[in-house]
Amino acid sequence: MSLKVKICGIRDSVSLNTAVENNVNFIGFVFDNNSPRFIAPEQATELSRNIPFSIKLVGVFVDPENDWLEQVIGQIPLDYIQLQGAEDLNRVIEIKQRYNLPIIRTLSVSDKLDLEQIEQYRGVADIILLDAKPQENVVSIVSNGSGIAFDWDILDDLDVKQKWMLSGGLNIDNIEQVLKIPNIEMIDISSGLEDIPAQKSFEKINEFFAKLNP
Repeated sequence: MSLKVKICGIRDSVSLNTAVENNVNFIGFVFDNNSPRFIAPEQATELSRNIPFSIKLVGVFVDPENDWLEQVIGQIPLDYIQLQGAEDLNRVIEIKQRYNLPIIRTLSVSDKLDLEQIEQYRGVADIILLDAKPQENVVSIVSNGSGIAFDWDILDDLDVKQKWMLSGGLNIDNIEQVLKIPNIEMIDISSGLEDIPAQKSFEKINEFFAKLNP
């Protein structure tokens, strides 16, 4: 497929195997213990043994301490570190240099002005992940993502040097709309493949990829 897909929040072998069978490009393990999709490093280690080398393994962290990063990285062969919290630019640089792994940096956006954040991460973040800003006075059940979509029309004339990935509110019903976004190359989907929070549906994973590859 031309569009690269990351499925985030995998926690069981059935979901993982279904994603692998559909030639997913990235698997995301959530190492934020405030998330319902949190996975313990020991469990992630077991699951990672079934992931082919062609599929990139992403560790998702929210404002992690170095001790936690080292514990996870010491057990799991991560290909990327995804930083999903309030880490400032200096902290992102520090983590990239300390662990010598590519960085996916999540940025919360709602309008074109928010897209100006991207430029400061040139040469720092290997992939920028664009997610929706959390709604005010609403506590998301998904600490590793908003689970809502922003106005994708603001991406129509997006012209940046970095690779970028779209996240937030993606599901089976709107994937055809996503495919119409100019220059889109990568997407990140999580709650859109679940029947209940934190539990992936292998049926939805299969249906999703069937729509991508009609």
